[in-house]
Amino acid sequence: MVSFASDYIAGAHPRILERLMETNMEPLSGYGSDKYCESASEKIKKACNCPDADVYFIAGGTQTNQIVISTMLENFQGVVSAVTGHVSAHEAGAIEYTGHKVLTVPGYEGKMKAEDLMKLIKTFYGDENHEHMVFPGMTYISYPTEYGTIYSKKELEDIYAVCREYDIPLFIDGARLGYALASSQCDITLSELAALCDVFYIGGTKVGALCGEAVVFTHGNAPKHFINQIKQHGALLAKGRLLGIQFDTLFTDDLYMNISKHAIDMAEKLIDIFKNKGYEFFLDSPTNQQFIILDNDKMEELGKKVTFGFWEAYSESKTVVRFATSWSTSEEDLKYLESII
Repeated sequence: MVSFASDYIAGAHPRILERLMETNMEPLSGYGSDKYCESASEKIKKACNCPDADVYFIAGGTQTNQIVISTMLENFQGVVSAVTGHVSAHEAGAIEYTGHKVLTVPGYEGKMKAEDLMKLIKTFYGDENHEHMVFPGMTYISYPTEYGTIYSKKELEDIYAVCREYDIPLFIDGARLGYALASSQCDITLSELAALCDVFYIGGTKVGALCGEAVVFTHGNAPKHFINQIKQHGALLAKGRLLGIQFDTLFTDDLYMNISKHAIDMAEKLIDIFKNKGYEFFLDSPTNQQFIILDNDKMEELGKKVTFGFWEAYSESKTVVRFATSWSTSEEDLKYLESII
């Protein structure tokens, strides 16, 4: 069955598998201290124009969010997120599990507004009892958001300005970062994004890798003994080479962006297919995630022939579903989809 259920339904890009096989018998040191992790780190720093950055590789997105947030916050602080942000809605309380509260602001098609962030912080410090409350100690956003939308450069600048005014770090979840950067609506480069935050990560799991995320502390500002803290969370791979080789490959010959551009090209064709057939979209997403409103009986019928993801109920008789494209989406997949709808 053809699947549009997510962007990590396939294993890994063939070039990554080839490199893993080519290097398979090399004896390498562990825990990310091997030459491929070092090479990948240097390539990422160059791509981000952050020569003083600290780069670390972690196996998955939830682990990355939990470790970055919990190690950068003081024990009396929480992280501010849009109510629809991944750390608030879809990580099983992973942040709260570390003892840090997720403080939410409204989400607008997945995005937070700088004025809402400012209002939350001002309201906190304006309360005479704020010493008895959870301090806002960090801001978290997703780029692209959980709804496939992207922040403009001006929106990022405004959010980061609030963070700097109150001396709290901005953390950007880049699980699908490539798909935002490859979008025709994106008005920011990777290096510009790196300059507008204190830490972000480049997602590999959803952009062609078997697994893995590359965390970038943009100006050498990683928490003290960060490797030790990754291990405390049970997330330090002994065979760190598995992540280093993958990111070294992704950042060779622009593979990461080529993968991302392919997914966006497929998404644009998918949009045309649904529009030409008269389907209704839940919102305008410029990235690889597309949200379609289906009658429930149509959803059940279509689900017998192609897989997609449930998103949310729209009404008693309609549901919002998600179709996602990726590096593995083919023209044949789209032709099949067009034939059955």
